[in-house]
Amino acid sequence: MRAIVVREAGSPSVLEPAEVDAPSPGPGQVLVTTAATGVNFIETYQRDGTYDVPKPFTPGAEASGTIAAVGEGVDDLRVGQRVTTAEAHATYAEQFVADAAVLVPVPDGVDDQTAAALPLQGYTAHYLMSSTVAVQRGQTVLVHAGAGGVGLLLTQLLKRAGATVITTVSTDDKEALSRQAGADHVLRYDGFATAVRDLTDGAGVPVVFDGVGRSTFDGSLDAAAVRGTVVLFGAASGPVPPVDPQRLNHGGSLFLTRPTMKDYLRTAEERRHRADDLFDAVVDGQLDVRVGQTYPLADAAAAHTDLQARKTTGKVLLLP
Repeated sequence: MRAIVVREAGSPSVLEPAEVDAPSPGPGQVLVTTAATGVNFIETYQRDGTYDVPKPFTPGAEASGTIAAVGEGVDDLRVGQRVTTAEAHATYAEQFVADAAVLVPVPDGVDDQTAAALPLQGYTAHYLMSSTVAVQRGQTVLVHAGAGGVGLLLTQLLKRAGATVITTVSTDDKEALSRQAGADHVLRYDGFATAVRDLTDGAGVPVVFDGVGRSTFDGSLDAAAVRGTVVLFGAASGPVPPVDPQRLNHGGSLFLTRPTMKDYLRTAEERRHRADDLFDAVVDGQLDVRVGQTYPLADAAAAHTDLQARKTTGKVLLLP
């Protein structure tokens, strides 16, 4: 089968198409024929060596597809069933193996590309606004990268919960997308903290969702209200340098948290609850999952290049 293989850390050019042996499911595992693969920033960090990954390896954790085979002990999934996941391995491939426990069935009415685009960013948006911080109706919050994959979903879920949403974007086109998702106010990054203060009569916002990282972090702290929470969940512009806790003191007894998805999908029940809530919203027309760009599997390098250059909007997918 065809897969993308990384043999050494480096630029997107190290994402090499290759012919490899098809995997086989072990006990408790499922073999899935890939319909679409989600491309995420974590894979760029694994590729360039920011995160150390044993090599050679095939990137990818998120994908949708159809079950081709089930391993011993798998009783709740069947061959021919459509599934999706954000917790597999080596999904930049025509087939992949995953533990049955991390797969969720795709309901009728949800196409394969939507099913691949939703899990990682959907789970993330869901836990950020419902569990990391329980955003309350009537609160005003700030969401960075409002036209990105998480940003678009998070904005819609926040509006569904009754919040007022301020977003940041870099271009007019991205502003239009953010407004379509329901953003009440859309700002450029330059001077956003001052603009947030102006919009909130000087108070700042009780919650900032920051997936950009290095270039926005200081401004995020400045935009937070007294006893506000800055939720740092990504580093699209690079990792944040070490933080002196006194910075939180001076900002007004601020809270800072760095959540990660695995800690919010700790049980099958929690995973299924989040997946069901998200899929129900899609089927009911309350959540629009934007697939911004698709690339052939062999063009994974181009997908990484565009993602890191912030030329993409919504979700980026690879198609086998």
